[in-house]
Amino acid sequence: MPSRIQLRRTKGWRKPEGAIVVARPSKWGNPFTIADCLDYGFASNESQARGVVVECFSDWLLRGELSEWWFTNGAERNAWMLVHVHDLAGYDLACWCPLDHP
Repeated sequence: MPSRIQLRRTKGWRKPEGAIVVARPSKWGNPFTIADCLDYGFASNESQARGVVVECFSDWLLRGELSEWWFTNGAERNAWMLVHVHDLAGYDLACWCPLDHP
């Protein structure tokens, strides 16, 4: 069963073989940021903001142009993700998010 892995900068730590990095700088990364969420008042703390950016990303990805989070320069990226999302099936996914948070 695929699992979620938290990336680390600890000396000697290595990403497990076969895991796919889905962190923000990757092609799979969430374009919505915790900082923007807090700056624009969509959340009052970091924990709440994490949930909001995950919801925004999900809505943007699944609803496309119908999403209230749609942004024009994200159209190409959204289309690419929808075509290639099946490439993630069956793989462990790695990001920087704490494992007990969305």
